[in-house]
Amino acid sequence: MKGLQQSQVDSFKAGFGGDVILPEDSNYDEVRQIWNAMIDRKPGMIARCTSAEDVVKAVNFGREHDLLISVRGGGHNIAGKALCDDGLLIDLSLMKQVKVDPDKQLALVEPGCTLEDVDAATQKHGLAVPVGINSTTGIAGLTLGGGFGWLSRKLGMTIDNLVSANVVTAEGKQLVASQASEPELFWGLRGGGGNFGIVTQFEFKLHPLGPDVLSGLIVFPFEQAKSVISQFVNFTANAPEDLSVWMVARKAPPLPFLPESVHGKEVIVLAICYAGDPAEGEKLIAPLRQFGTPVGEHVGVQPFAAWQQAFDPLLTPGSRNYWKSHNFTQLSEAAIDTAIEYAGTLPTEQCEIFIASIGCATCLPAADAMAYSARDAQYVLNVHVRWESADDDKRCIAWAREFFDKTKPFASGGAYINFLTDDESDRTESAYGETYGRLRQLKKQYDPNNLFRVNQNIKPA
Repeated sequence: MKGLQQSQVDSFKAGFGGDVILPEDSNYDEVRQIWNAMIDRKPGMIARCTSAEDVVKAVNFGREHDLLISVRGGGHNIAGKALCDDGLLIDLSLMKQVKVDPDKQLALVEPGCTLEDVDAATQKHGLAVPVGINSTTGIAGLTLGGGFGWLSRKLGMTIDNLVSANVVTAEGKQLVASQASEPELFWGLRGGGGNFGIVTQFEFKLHPLGPDVLSGLIVFPFEQAKSVISQFVNFTANAPEDLSVWMVARKAPPLPFLPESVHGKEVIVLAICYAGDPAEGEKLIAPLRQFGTPVGEHVGVQPFAAWQQAFDPLLTPGSRNYWKSHNFTQLSEAAIDTAIEYAGTLPTEQCEIFIASIGCATCLPAADAMAYSARDAQYVLNVHVRWESADDDKRCIAWAREFFDKTKPFASGGAYINFLTDDESDRTESAYGETYGRLRQLKKQYDPNNLFRVNQNIKPA
């Protein structure tokens, strides 16, 4: 790395408990891979931490030698903020321990864990914390950006269930942030991304769930899109908090419960998860089948951990991905029509438009209760464009941006920072809304020199 002598690198390696990987090492290219293949940055050094003490040493080394620092948890972020060029990558992916206290209904989770790791440990005890919907997502990035999924209508966002966090600051100090200790830092961690330090342990409140839940898919032909989506909007506006129904518009994958005649054709999918008694859930979802004439259905009682992995095959690492996202307080007819128009022109078979129905418990905290402020959002739309060849970059990205611009007039304020791409730094301030000024003051207090800036960055006041 520029400005570093070999003796300095050797000294760091000698005192570091984890692995230090350099560009000349045989496993360098494998270790620096992240989920989004569009991001191809080459760190000058990768410090693979195995403890909080390793994180302190890496932060101090980076600060003392004025290195650009990036931090990797699960490496799943769409913007690829885990990687930097020629700097120090602090890699937390080996820190994967989960400790569950079933009596206190608490879990201690290290930052390298994926959602699969968390679900596997908590579901052994019939407990869960609301997280995302793709099991290969990292718990650290998900949590620091907010976190929502199938359980959020009932149990709130992931940050609403964070009890405390162990943090290494830009000064290399270890702090515990909670309502009782460093409360202002705790406020900022809940939605402020990786701006204020590196979390080495999360403590989550757990809730009884499952281990089996009613969940699955109901698939409709695309020509019924207007009827299905309009009824989806009306239904979710009054659905009980235990029931989550999301809408996905995409080309049908070759799933065994779908007739071959619809494989590769545009379809409208209702994805369902009921976090209560399955028998009651069956009664509640019966009206969904009347939204149109389904071409296929796969709904039943299955382990919650298995449902959490249902979409993993559509989101495997190694493809090129680009997202655009809006929040909505309501979905107007014009917004629905625009979504249908663009769902009919998906640029590749892997692309999808999904609308997550949240609300209920996610709206209970005040807008300024935590760094994440978009508490009025009832729906989150994510345009997920996915393809294989760099030759298609321009065409696919242009399609996503055009759809984003066409739906912008119908969207509400704010944004979900975990869905912001690498070219959307201009949306960071508007994403936070009324909490942004307070976040800048917090950044000035804990990271005045902006050491942690490879993120959706909040600049110090």
